[in-house]
Formats: sequence, C-alpha cells, structure tokens
Amino acid sequence: MALSSNTISEYINNLLKQMNFSFDPLVGQLIAAFIIFVISIIAGLIVYHIFERYFSKWAKKTKTTLDDEIIRNVKKPVYFLVILIGFYYAIDQLSALDIYVSITTQIFMIAGVFLTAFIITRVINVFVSWYAERTVKRGNGAISSNILIVFRKLLHAVVYIFAFLFILYLSKIDLSGAVVGLGVGGIAIAFALQSVLADAFSAFSIYFDRPFEIGDFIVIGDDAGTVTHISMKSTRIKLLRGEELVISNRTILDKNIHNYKKLQKRRVVFAIGVTYGTPIEKLKKMEGIIREIIGKCQLCQIDRIHFKEFGAFSLNFEVVYFIDSADYNKYMDIQQQINFGIAEAFEKEGIEIAFPTQTIILNKNS
Repeated sequence: MALSSNTISEYINNLLKQMNFSFDPLVGQLIAAFIIFVISIIAGLIVYHIFERYFSKWAKKTKTTLDDEIIRNVKKPVYFLVILIGFYYAIDQLSALDIYVSITTQIFMIAGVFLTAFIITRVINVFVSWYAERTVKRGNGAISSNILIVFRKLLHAVVYIFAFLFILYLSKIDLSGAVVGLGVGGIAIAFALQSVLADAFSAFSIYFDRPFEIGDFIVIGDDAGTVTHISMKSTRIKLLRGEELVISNRTILDKNIHNYKKLQKRRVVFAIGVTYGTPIEKLKKMEGIIREIIGKCQLCQIDRIHFKEFGAFSLNFEVVYFIDSADYNKYMDIQQQINFGIAEAFEKEGIEIAFPTQTIILNKNS
C-alpha cells in the first residue's frame, strides 16, 4: 500500500486563496481529509446497499442457500474494509503526519491484510456449516461438533499464517529465516505430539471417509455397541454389556469395523441335525415342515433348505432365510419362534433331534 499525493488538499488551499480566505494550509488538509473520509463512508454504504439490495435478492433466486450465507457474512466486513481504505487516504492528506509515513503505512497495511483474512475465515465458516448440513440432509448422520470446531480453527490458522507471511513479504522482510524456523518448529512439535496428531488425523479421516457416525451400531473385534461421541482424540461407544468403551481414533481405524447402520435385510443361516435312525420318508418331509414354519413369518423370506451332510453323530440340514429388519432383538424373537415351531413339529412327526453321542462296540474274545 503506497501513500497518495496531496492533490485534494492542495486544490482546496488554492480555492481558499482565490476566495481571499487566509487560512493555515493545515485547514485545507483537514477539510480534504474530512471530505475523503465522508466519501469513504458513503462508498461503504453504497457497497453495503448493493450487497443488501441486489446481491441478496439475486442469491435468494438460486436453489442453494450457500450464496445467501456468504453475502450475509461478508457484507459488513467489506463495508469496514472500504472505510479503512478511505480513512487511510484521509490521513494521507495531513502533511504533519509525513514523518510517520512508514508507521501509518505499516499499520493500515496490517489492518487491511488481517481484515481480508477475517473475511476469508467467515467464508470458510459458511462452507463448513453448509457441508455439515448437506451431510445431514443426505442421511449420513450428524457430524461431531468438536471435529467441526477444530476443523474451522485449523483452516483459520492456515489463513492467518499466510496473512502473516504476506505482511512480511510486503514489508520486504527476508522470509527464508521465518520459513526455516516454522519448518524446524513444526517438525519438533510433530515429534512431541506424535500420538495426539495421529489421533487428530484419524478423526479427520473419520470425518471425511465416514466409516461410522454418531448413533451407528458397530462391531470392533469382540466389542459391539452404539457410537455416542466422536472427538479429536477418541471415540466413545456404548457397549451391549452396558459400559462405555473409550478407544483412540488411531486404534479404531487400525481394526476391521462392522457397521450395521445400513443393514436393511439380515441373512440368517442355521443348522439342525436329526438322528441317524430317522426314516428316509421323514427326512424328505423335513424340508416342507421347516419351509411351512418359516413361511408363517411375515418378515421372513426363505432362500434355501438342504440336507447338507452326514455328520459325526447326526444328519445335518442347513437352512438359509432373510429377515426384512435390522433390529437384532426382532431377529432373535423370530429365530426363537422358528425354533419352537420346529421342535413342536418334529415332536408330532416323531423326528428325533440329534445330540452328541458316541457308540462303543466291545468285542469279547471267546
């Protein structure tokens, strides 16, 4: 940012001389500064009015609300940026401040850069909030507020770091030392906070890849439960046993995750064995008996029923069917109903369900 000439103040002083007014030149400079500042306020109001009256109406005609939020968040900072520029050129008219040219230039340059950075951060906030709302509307579940806050802060930090480096560049300061210092400091911090950063990056991986979300029922190793909270450091899961499992994000992503959120249809496979003495006629009737029992369930769809194998102590049948429900309790209720039905039907037909047995033949020598 460079200082402008004092053309306006000189023109006012010449005009006062032509009107036979004998004033100190400082009066003309003050009048010029006042006029420029008033003009900047008027210009700022015009810009604000354009945003409010035209851009806002144009944004309301679009399908998305993203542009509406951007305009609503940037119109005031842009208004103050226009006033800041006008105030700078108003100060420029005062020759008494010429000895402070470098200081005033530096102050207004820093203020302008950081105000611009502030406008960028407000736009970032709009985009992050828009992405979170869009994710919820798509049915992907809510995003942890902690992750959103940290994500915003991280992006804000990047913007302000670049703003600081840009100020150093405009001030003609050698950036090689600063860049090297930031690099060495970053490496040292990364080594000191290695585990914390690993969990933080894992949290961002969960945020973007979305292997699970709050409210999902997941199985990790031997643990199964509902996700209740996702933070930058850990994930909390309410287990079926009742207790809460707190596991680091890095550890949870290193394991296989079974997510039952999108389970719409459950495939059930179970086996049933009968004794070896069961007549062949009854073996052939078993498929029809089991098919009739499962067919009475409205949520069930039979896939197949087969006489699978000759087992060690039983003749084994394999049954496969589907349940149109993801509710585990409902699945267990249906399976229990089927088991009762099979036991009752087999009892009527005289079909004996096998249990582990062992036959020992003793050969007595004469």
